[in-house]
Amino acid sequence: MTAFYVMKTAREALILTGGTFGLHGDELKTYATGAMALLLIVLVPAYDALADRHRRIRFINLTYMVLLGSLIAFFLMGEAGLPIGFAYFVWFGLMSAFMVAQFWSYATDVYTEEQGKRLFALIATGGTLGAIVGPNIAKLASTFTLMPVAATLLVFAIILFNVVEHHAPRERRQKDPIEGPGGFALVVGDRSLLLIAALLLLANIVNSTGEYLLSHAVREHAMALVPGTDAVAEAQRREVIKSFYSDFFLVVNTLSFLVQAFLVSRVIDKMGVRRALFILPVIAFGAYAAIGLIGGLAVVRAAKTAENAADYSVQNTVWQTLFLRTDRAVKYKAKATLDTFFVRCGDALSAIVVAVGIHQLHFGSRELAFVNLGLVIAWLAVAVSIAHTERFLKREPHERRSMRHTSGLIYQSSSKRMRRGGVSTSSSWPDRTTQTNASTAPPAINSASGSTT
Repeated sequence: MTAFYVMKTAREALILTGGTFGLHGDELKTYATGAMALLLIVLVPAYDALADRHRRIRFINLTYMVLLGSLIAFFLMGEAGLPIGFAYFVWFGLMSAFMVAQFWSYATDVYTEEQGKRLFALIATGGTLGAIVGPNIAKLASTFTLMPVAATLLVFAIILFNVVEHHAPRERRQKDPIEGPGGFALVVGDRSLLLIAALLLLANIVNSTGEYLLSHAVREHAMALVPGTDAVAEAQRREVIKSFYSDFFLVVNTLSFLVQAFLVSRVIDKMGVRRALFILPVIAFGAYAAIGLIGGLAVVRAAKTAENAADYSVQNTVWQTLFLRTDRAVKYKAKATLDTFFVRCGDALSAIVVAVGIHQLHFGSRELAFVNLGLVIAWLAVAVSIAHTERFLKREPHERRSMRHTSGLIYQSSSKRMRRGGVSTSSSWPDRTTQTNASTAPPAINSASGSTT
């Protein structure tokens, strides 16, 4: 996460001080997500194919080698004076999504369900610490120098991945490729995954529209501080924006760390995962109500700080916990598809909202904030559907009561696997001590074909 925020700080400075296709950086930043979504239609199947051919640690090493080579190439082009802002923004959006998804896929594969419940909050706390360190490192170097700094940090990440793999318990080591249906097939074939996809779409429309509101306010602030159109003024504005985002990320991630370290485990223990799904949309509703009613850079900054801090702490831990019991194809393929394609589709839809709002309806920032309020209501409705459709984890003590089978994620039982026709399948429902009669078991989803049996 340290490397992630070093790269992200460079991204904001590059995109907001440049312009392409006749668009200012704040607007270009929003529309660039459409390009990401289109590219992911090709990249997700390629990612799945790579997973089919390599065991997990080699798969991870190969993807990080691509990251390192790309960073060095961007550094050389930037130092040569080439305009890389748009290309770097799109590249970072794609690679960072895969990088984070892959890390958590690996974590859910290495740890058992019980280990994950104990350790994921701690692991996320370590990530949040890295997110605090990253913006501080970014203050010490120029924008382009941040790229080789991030590459160096990623080398250490690769080393740590291999150390963890070497010391993993023998039964948790995976030497086989990650076989199974592709990510798109897994998501489309399962109702619960489709609901999660809808949740991600709405959450990211809201978040990305909020990011536009912040970017626009920061750009206007930088233009007021450093007027002018020459190269010197542009370079000064770039450093003003970099400094703003360094401070912004530091505050967001410090707050995320405090929430993660002292509140998240208690909140999930008391509320349960299903209720914890509602925390972020409730915060987002209050945040955009404040922007719509008051407005101004200070209010936008405070609102996005609250929203992002909740997203990076509570929401992130809840999200990763949902995949602890899934099989490997869902962990590495369906989850990567959700974390990349559907997230970026949400970003692309946000670009449409912003474009129509600005150019057709002549909305300002406060009107766009009210649009977000309507989307948050839809987000809450989908969260309600998920909570009533799928009980993702074992029931909390205060929720013990009979349950109906609906449809579910492709769950993996640690105690037994069923074999039908020589093909290993997994129960699509979490283990329950009350369910001992095989005749009452819900239908399983074949992890090799995606069909129910």
